[in-house]
Amino acid sequence: MQDRSARRRSRTAAALLAAVSVLGTAVLTGCDSGPEGTTKGAVAQPSARPGPVWDREPGSVAAVGDSITRGFDACSVLADCPEVSWATGTDREVRSLAVRLLGESGAASRSWNHAETGARIAQLPEQMALAAKEKPDLVTVMIGANDACRDSARYMTPVADFLASFEASMRQLRAGAPKAQVYVSSVPDLKRLWSTGRGNALGKQVWKLGICQSMLGDADDMSARAADRRASVQERVVAYNKVLQEVCAKDRRCRYDGGAVFDYPFTGRQLSQWDWFHPGRDGQARLAEIAYRNVTAARPPA
Repeated sequence: MQDRSARRRSRTAAALLAAVSVLGTAVLTGCDSGPEGTTKGAVAQPSARPGPVWDREPGSVAAVGDSITRGFDACSVLADCPEVSWATGTDREVRSLAVRLLGESGAASRSWNHAETGARIAQLPEQMALAAKEKPDLVTVMIGANDACRDSARYMTPVADFLASFEASMRQLRAGAPKAQVYVSSVPDLKRLWSTGRGNALGKQVWKLGICQSMLGDADDMSARAADRRASVQERVVAYNKVLQEVCAKDRRCRYDGGAVFDYPFTGRQLSQWDWFHPGRDGQARLAEIAYRNVTAARPPA
């Protein structure tokens, strides 16, 4: 007779053989792919976070933002001209984003402009609430220039406040229009606009009326102190754009322009002939072109 140790080893070996047999059967019968590309009988794994949702052919457009979206100084001095707005205008020369997406009749009936000249980021939540009431397929956002364009650089909106207001704006929109897409434009390069416009004597006279003094004040002053002031404004704009990019990236239905407007090399041809700072008709057309390219692209800007 086998001793106890031998009998125990025999029972263990038999159990192992049985387990191997069962496992082999399970492998042979369970390795086919299931309907979702998973293994039959396998424990379902938690799904990854859904990817971005983006309709490249939205059927309606609402715009929020500041004087650029209102077409300020594009048609006459110190006046809004929303018909040439890059976002929702109907001017045939500009061919706004709405016209390019919806056609002329569609732009006239299915687009809304809630932007306000002089608006800063603190006013954006209210504009977003108005836009949400329209239940638009797409909301365009261009804001931040007035937060940097103040009577003095020390009055610029703090970056933390800018962040809080933009987050509140997105919450406001989502509360009323949870499926609306959002296209966020970068803040233009204000220093480049100063550099481009300062060669025009008439434009500099208009600047003295109070346009963006933090950047445009004492336009011909090339001292170290003036250079530092302009650099601080430029740094703040870059920080604002980083906020816009990062907050937008957290929303599946939001697309940032990748810095396209900030990087655009505006020339005198694209600037208002009244203030040499805001976009004129040609500048508005270039903004519309950038927006349309990004909104209809298969992938968001890098």
